[in-house]
Amino acid sequence: MTYFPHTPQEIREMLNTIGLESIEDLFSEIPEEIRQKAKENFKIPASPSEIDLLEEIKNIARKNIGKEYISFLGGGAYKHYIPPFVKLVSLFPTFYTAYTPYQPEISQGVLQSIFEYQSLICDLTGMEVANASLYEAGSGIAEAALMSVRITGKKEVIASSGLNPEYISVLKTYLQAQNIELKIIPLDEKGETDVDFLEKNISPKTSGVIIQNPNFFGVIETKLKDIEELIHKNNALFILSIYPISLGILKPPSEYNVDIVVGEGQSLGIPLGFGGPYLGILATKKEFIRQIPGRIVGETIDLEGERGFVNTLQTREQHIRRAKATSNICTNEALSAISAAVYMAILGKKGIKKIAEVCFSRAHYLRERMQKEVNLEITYPNSHFFNEFVIKIPENSENFLKKLEEKKILGGIPLSKFYKDRDKEILVAVTERNSLEELEYYIKSLKEVLKKN
Repeated sequence: MTYFPHTPQEIREMLNTIGLESIEDLFSEIPEEIRQKAKENFKIPASPSEIDLLEEIKNIARKNIGKEYISFLGGGAYKHYIPPFVKLVSLFPTFYTAYTPYQPEISQGVLQSIFEYQSLICDLTGMEVANASLYEAGSGIAEAALMSVRITGKKEVIASSGLNPEYISVLKTYLQAQNIELKIIPLDEKGETDVDFLEKNISPKTSGVIIQNPNFFGVIETKLKDIEELIHKNNALFILSIYPISLGILKPPSEYNVDIVVGEGQSLGIPLGFGGPYLGILATKKEFIRQIPGRIVGETIDLEGERGFVNTLQTREQHIRRAKATSNICTNEALSAISAAVYMAILGKKGIKKIAEVCFSRAHYLRERMQKEVNLEITYPNSHFFNEFVIKIPENSENFLKKLEEKKILGGIPLSKFYKDRDKEILVAVTERNSLEELEYYIKSLKEVLKKN
């Protein structure tokens, strides 16, 4: 909403009300000599006109040199195309507000948008219920783990090392605070969760097992059915972290009898933003609905028989007794959820499938070119992958990536950022935003950098 400053008349009326002569009198408690020095030091020029200000900003912008960087970064946040209509709808004044009213039923539009978001997430994942969203995937995974502990009454959680290392860090923080044991299981030679190791370590004490698919290294987990049987055999819950766009071509979690689905919703129409605000997805089976964190918006009929929306469940400590709350997270990402709902509604099943197919095909095209023409080694050459893969280079990955940056390429994420012993590996991601021309330029640049070595 546009901000209108107070008029001189309004300022005079406010000063008269509090019995002061000028705005300066509001600072009378500050010694005169300090105020005088502040005035001298600041030397703030007179306010420019709007036209002059815009010209000044343009002049500053002209100092930027070179074209935009070509990005092959991924690892949980991806550069996908966002239709302009997503921004148009999400910036409606009725949605773009600072806070949800304390009587949320007054804002039927906001509640309906959240209801539609929940419904679309259920369509995407095949699950029965979804909440109104969480902060981001890391806290969503931690909340899912705590759900499994509350539901089973057991205090041991197992997570695959294929889980995003940043999510693992958040998970450790949450569980350590509640004295819940966390076991991390390794990957096999194909880069998938080691099922044999899981079988030896899972026990009747395990409350939940967390798998990511595709995992952090881009590898698709092909043994989810075997993992599911092991988990439920031990009366634990199956928690699956997803990359929403990949579900355009991969089976939905419901087909693997997953109990709780979590994931990062940034890829659903939310721009990259230095870590946020993003969107934590959480969906589950109906039988666990009362253990879901946050809130759920439901549909009803009012006294006049008209369709209406209400907060059906609010299990946050802000609304109920602290001891009975399922979460101390008191804010959902409503605006991000609205953006995601608009994105999914615009694209539909066919659109998301098409984007997934483009990401898949271009990533496979790039990896094949890297193997055949650049002669780069692939870390998991026999694995299936969606749109990310790991390459090995002959020198320190951070130095190598700096050389690519000189060519305006963000070549990927150095795995040394998370794993000290993997200082010659890079995680490369491809989306529909990476044109064939960009892929060709990346291959050409790789050849040039490697030739100099």
